[in-house]
Amino acid sequence: MANAVTAETLNDKPIASYDDFLSLFHAALKPASEFRVGAEMEKFGVYEDGTPIPYEGDSGVRAILEELAKKGWKPEAETEGGPLIALLRDGASVTLEPGSQLELSGAPLLHAHQICAEFRGHLSEIATFSEEKKIHWLGVGFHPFAARDAYTMVPKQRYAIMREYLPTRGSLALDMMLRTATVQANYDYLSEADAMTKMRVALKLSPLTTAMFANSPFYEGKPFGGKSYRAKVWLDTDPDRSGLLPSLWKKNASFVDYVEWALDVPMFMFKRNGERVVNTGQTFRSFWKSGFSGHKPTMSDWQTHLNTLFPEVRLKKTIEVRGADAQGADLACTLPALWTGILYDEKALAAADAMTADWTHDEVNASRKEVWQKGLDAKFRAGTLQPLAEKLIEIAKGGLERRAYQSTNSGKDERAHLTHLEALVAEGKTPADRLLEGIEHVPDMRAEIIRRCDLGTG
Repeated sequence: MANAVTAETLNDKPIASYDDFLSLFHAALKPASEFRVGAEMEKFGVYEDGTPIPYEGDSGVRAILEELAKKGWKPEAETEGGPLIALLRDGASVTLEPGSQLELSGAPLLHAHQICAEFRGHLSEIATFSEEKKIHWLGVGFHPFAARDAYTMVPKQRYAIMREYLPTRGSLALDMMLRTATVQANYDYLSEADAMTKMRVALKLSPLTTAMFANSPFYEGKPFGGKSYRAKVWLDTDPDRSGLLPSLWKKNASFVDYVEWALDVPMFMFKRNGERVVNTGQTFRSFWKSGFSGHKPTMSDWQTHLNTLFPEVRLKKTIEVRGADAQGADLACTLPALWTGILYDEKALAAADAMTADWTHDEVNASRKEVWQKGLDAKFRAGTLQPLAEKLIEIAKGGLERRAYQSTNSGKDERAHLTHLEALVAEGKTPADRLLEGIEHVPDMRAEIIRRCDLGTG
């Protein structure tokens, strides 16, 4: 039986003062010797005709979770006897996005070689089931075939609320929930100043990251004319809880600046005794000051709220870099490697900070509005993003070389995981350009898209 997880089992401490909001971040500080990287990789499961796999059924994702539970994964549900929605094992988890996208949230690991091995191991674990059910796993940022009405929502309490609320905030919000997939990476921080430097640099470079990893050129079976439909979707989802957080761009930014932003974002819900209490639209500041239906906020409510915020770079107990499309097999580990080289080497972080020092929010945000269509050809100042991408890769390579973590198999350091990206960027291309090459001349475009996006079985 799946174990019930309620807000109270996490932390039912009432919020007594403003300092409690900050305490979560202060408690996360750790020495550099304990820094780790946690990668999150989402993927779409499709049958051979491109139909998305559902949650229910003997070949749905619930059945996949049940199979994994036989291999040492611990099943998790939101309520006692509720539907299976996640698995836990050795610091890693397998979770579901609203449209049944299957996500591996990896354990905190030391370097990119371990991340790749973990991901290959995950694909191997689901290989037999997938082959028997004729399921292909696609590494791409937007579902290449399915229409929005092809989905049933994963039965998670928060998702049902988001389904009703988010479309009031953006016309593509349901597409974000159901039809997008991403690769993300999570990083530790040494101090408040270190966290704010990493947040500032990552936020400024987010549109460039999106351009470099643009990998969703298809919409309902055909090229849509751009490079990342996922990035287009995020421009029309919910401006309250997304974007580039301009208040964190100042040199003296602090945890307070992030808290102040988060307090004024509307909530979805909170839980009491395992049951949801819907307070959609009430800001957390209002909940803190005035309560809701006799309830007062707890620290667990605050943690839940932070998990419902979707800026391009998110601050929690780790810093989450969120701006990239899901990738194919040869680039699956590249985003974690790139950002590890930047954020976990002092010299590289200083170089990236210097590179972006005079970039303004307005001009970076303007490029964000172009990258979904133009990729590395998006304009920035007098040029395009391509030379900036080349410079960023060089900075990251320097950081990875100095880290000097070698693969036990190849003997190469983490720079090996940037090779394919570096070659693409040198040609001014994105992963989407590679997916699109000659696609219009293929007799069976659907089958060819599946072939090109297929992650394989590890």
